Amino acid sequence: MKRFLMILPLAAMTTACVEANPNTVGGATVGAIAGAALDDDDRVRGAVTGAVVGGVAGTLLGRSQQNPDQCVYQDRYGNRYVADCP
Repeated sequence: MKRFLMILPLAAMTTACVEANPNTVGGATVGAIAGAALDDDDRVRGAVTGAVVGGVAGTLLGRSQQNPDQCVYQDRYGNRYVADCP
């Protein structure tokens, strides 16, 4: 448990530099919690595995809910918005 608590701030610092999809972050968070709770032998390994699986699942589910006729655009200021594809 101590190793997990030491890794958590390091992971938070590295992910703070990247703008992430909320579905990915939510999936990774739920996966890490579930993985740590379910793996009795090595909770850190369970948390990492759960975070990876949950992040991938969250990304794929988030994309599947997006309308295929919609595209994500980014303006010159870095703001993202969704509009009809050309």
